[in-house]
Amino acid sequence: MGVTLTKSAQWTAAGRGPATLEVTPLNEAILQEIIVFVESFLYMYPREAKFVFVEPLGWKTSLEPSAFGSGYVVSEKTVKSEEVDKNGEPLLFLSVPQIEVRSFGQLSCLLYIAKDKKLKEAQTCLEANRDPVVKILGSDYSTTKREDLSALRILDKIIEDDDPEHEIKTNIAMLIQQMDMHLLNYSLKHISLEIRLNPSAIKNDVELLQRYSGKGEQTVLESIEYTSDYEFSNGCRAPPWRQIHGEMCYVLVKPHDVEALCITCSTEGVFLNGGKTDDETEINYERKGKIYKDLITILREKSATFSENMAKQGNTVNEEQQKETFQPDEAPKKEEVTTKADTEQSTLQMNPINFVRNPIGKRLEPSLNWKSTVDLKDRKSSGRDTQEEKHARIGKGRSSVASGRMQSARKAADKPEEIVSESSSESEEDEEPPDHRQEANADLPSEYWQIQKLVKYLKGGNQTATVIALCSMRDFNLAQETCQLAIRDVGGLEVLINLLDTDEVKCKIGSLKILKEISHNPQIRRSIVDLGGLPIMVHILDSPNKNLKCLAAETIANVAQFRRARRAVRQHGGITKLVALLDCGQSPSEPPQPSLYETRDVEVARCGAQALWSCSKSYANKEAIRKAGGIPLLARLLKTSHEDMLIPVVGTLQECASEENYRAAIKAERIIENLVKNLNSENEQLQEHCAMAICQCAEDEETRDLVRLHGGLKPLASLLSKTDNKERLAAVTGAIWKCSISKENVTKFREYRAIETLVGLLSDQPEEVLVNVVGALGECCQEHENRVLVRKCGGIQPLVSLLVGINQSLLVNVTKAVGACAVEPESMMIIDRLDGVRLLWSLLKNPHPDVKASAAWALCPCIENAKDAGEMVRSFVGGLELVVNLLKSDNKEVLASVCAAITNIAKDQENLAVITDHGVVPLLSKLANTNNDKLRRHLAEAIARCCMWGRNRVAFGEYKAVAPLVRYLKSDDTNVHRATTQALYQLSEDANNCITMHENGAVKLLLDMVGSPDQSLQEAAAGCISNIRRLALATEKARYT
Repeated sequence: MGVTLTKSAQWTAAGRGPATLEVTPLNEAILQEIIVFVESFLYMYPREAKFVFVEPLGWKTSLEPSAFGSGYVVSEKTVKSEEVDKNGEPLLFLSVPQIEVRSFGQLSCLLYIAKDKKLKEAQTCLEANRDPVVKILGSDYSTTKREDLSALRILDKIIEDDDPEHEIKTNIAMLIQQMDMHLLNYSLKHISLEIRLNPSAIKNDVELLQRYSGKGEQTVLESIEYTSDYEFSNGCRAPPWRQIHGEMCYVLVKPHDVEALCITCSTEGVFLNGGKTDDETEINYERKGKIYKDLITILREKSATFSENMAKQGNTVNEEQQKETFQPDEAPKKEEVTTKADTEQSTLQMNPINFVRNPIGKRLEPSLNWKSTVDLKDRKSSGRDTQEEKHARIGKGRSSVASGRMQSARKAADKPEEIVSESSSESEEDEEPPDHRQEANADLPSEYWQIQKLVKYLKGGNQTATVIALCSMRDFNLAQETCQLAIRDVGGLEVLINLLDTDEVKCKIGSLKILKEISHNPQIRRSIVDLGGLPIMVHILDSPNKNLKCLAAETIANVAQFRRARRAVRQHGGITKLVALLDCGQSPSEPPQPSLYETRDVEVARCGAQALWSCSKSYANKEAIRKAGGIPLLARLLKTSHEDMLIPVVGTLQECASEENYRAAIKAERIIENLVKNLNSENEQLQEHCAMAICQCAEDEETRDLVRLHGGLKPLASLLSKTDNKERLAAVTGAIWKCSISKENVTKFREYRAIETLVGLLSDQPEEVLVNVVGALGECCQEHENRVLVRKCGGIQPLVSLLVGINQSLLVNVTKAVGACAVEPESMMIIDRLDGVRLLWSLLKNPHPDVKASAAWALCPCIENAKDAGEMVRSFVGGLELVVNLLKSDNKEVLASVCAAITNIAKDQENLAVITDHGVVPLLSKLANTNNDKLRRHLAEAIARCCMWGRNRVAFGEYKAVAPLVRYLKSDDTNVHRATTQALYQLSEDANNCITMHENGAVKLLLDMVGSPDQSLQEAAAGCISNIRRLALATEKARYT
């Protein structure tokens, strides 16, 4: 953390007193990452969490003693932790306001106690401890004095350290270093995503503002001027020693209604500085407040008159432009802003001033209408701007509504975004269908025209008329697409979104109820995002009115069905606010009460969970939910007995459980037990999502054991017989597949007669069900009893018939299942009779490496257990050449499986002769220099088999395969040792190979193998040593003869 705080964190560079962390998006992102690291430290590294710091971390805290509970000795002014060090000193001591903490465990607990103050506490702690690593581990680990805090330096330190706790200290040092690297990469990614200002952009803004400044009530400003007249060649006016901080110039602005403002313009944005010093010769460069994206935004925030006069001035300028369009012979005035193309000029004459940047960060030329300054980046076309102008003219009497909307959108946009890298699936384009409008001459129902009339009342009426129009509009069937598109086509969406920014709660509620209904339509969803509706709805989540919160969250849940919408919710702080809605005040230790559910708090939590469910389809949003503390709250809500609450909660967990971090947290929060309990619910949707969540979590062995221990296998087996709901069946079979990876669970499934049911599902089912069913059978058939059961239930034929499919996942699972069944001779006869081996061999041509590897593994038991296997293999035209050519693959799994197949093929002398002619020896030799133990084992077995033909032993020596094989004996895998000694024994029949083995130290390694309890390993090692010794004796005898 010390390196990051030194290199990446942004500290105040000017002013007096100790430096502090600036309030910037980068710093906030770094702090959030550090908080997540420290919070999870207690349960992820319990041994290291007890390590006592060399010196305590001390700072001034804002926490009161009353905030501390069990585990602490609390008095009026002090708090002591019950946990102490070996000297009896408390690991946490608070004497208001000073606090000292001496372990990561207590730091984790402190952040949990701090709740919404945790960000401030972390910032204050790091400001007071600029190099916390020194206080945690000692001065030898300083990150500010030394630049080589690497793994090698830490290792050197540990070797020299006599401290008995050096192992724990090593672990902590490595964890901190890994965290530092993560934060540095995170900071780099954050900086690369920033859109930075440049001198020309600032100059355009200032010149434009100067043209509309001066004395008089109609001007936007009294004056705006640079503090320096000198301009450097790079366009900057700031002194060189300030340019290295990214500052470009300083502007003095005199608004009509507030005192003069001194503004710093930097590459990161614009902000207020300390103004000119007393002697008026220098500027106090220290930042005073937050960073804004441009001059217009900060002036709107600081001056109400500026904001009002911009709208008035915009209309005047627009009229002047329209007059000039009728005077083509008149030369344009110098003050007139021109554009680069005639088409752009006509567009600018119709559109407002626009300071919004395009998506790639290039500065647009400013146009001359002031009203669209705060348009969101997601708005795409000038056509939508024209619609907004039209709405502004119709609703002229309601300018306060539009102003409120703009202000809300601006505030939302100015909030620091949570910087989380986008997943590769979240591209700029979404998956929504293309937009289409009602044809003008189409035969439309009367409701279409009636709704258009109501929208006109919404635009021009007073408050009472607006409420009546909203109520009347809700009387229509808003689930009907015609009614939905009627609202959009006449500009009703803009009005409804505008109403969300009024101060009238009734208007907001009416508007949200309509938006909630019509946002089920994909085109309406996209239009709401284009019109900037999501930032306003996110802002409403802070409202004290719980009914408004519910409606806003439900509408967000409907809208956030595509990538751009989900991204917009996160970027405007919506994830954190939605997570906060989950805290309905229910104690986790108390059983859920029916009366509690009737309260509005719990309804708010349900709606919040619904919105998070929609948002959690994005990887970046999953991370944001986790960092906002969503998992413990979801775990608490999971204990309720009300299904309409449980469905979105389990749905969110199901989406998030695909990530490893979430699976670890789900285990820590003991969520599996409640998921299993809800499998017994009567609600099919709840059963589906619980099964899918278990399927995602069961990738982990511990979770599979928890499912069994909590009695989850029996309800899963019973749900297999309910095949009418295919989505639920796919989830249940998926859970059974993943749980079947553990042998103990397979035994239980056999007791519950699940295997027979699975065999019955091999036909007439959709592919998503078949993939899971076959995957489960593949795991179950690893045991003899289950293979017999599958054969007796008639499962072999449907499995073989699935080998002709094209679904990659299905083919991988089917080949594994067929291969498992082929271990039994009776099943192998059925597979051979159904031409299953030929189908498996044909899959070796499949373009997907996973399918090739799985098919090759399945061929091994088929060849081994087939009657007259050699003749069967030769009957496949071109089959042996295909297998040999697969040794040229780059995929390690394909290579290992093909080597295993060659081992079985080479048991037949005629087949061995054929593959030798196809060049198997040089290809196997080429693979010898691998470090993959799985490939080593099967490669050595293949070499051992291939040595039994002709002069292949000699050829392996000529192709330099012997020396790498000797190195295999240093592996930790006994299977590798056995295969390698057998290969070396065969190779040692050649004198030159014996010499190579001796030169590479094989004798000493083989002597160790002779003492192995594995009999075949003993014999092969002894035989190899015998051959080497026999050659040595023959050589010695020849010398003296």
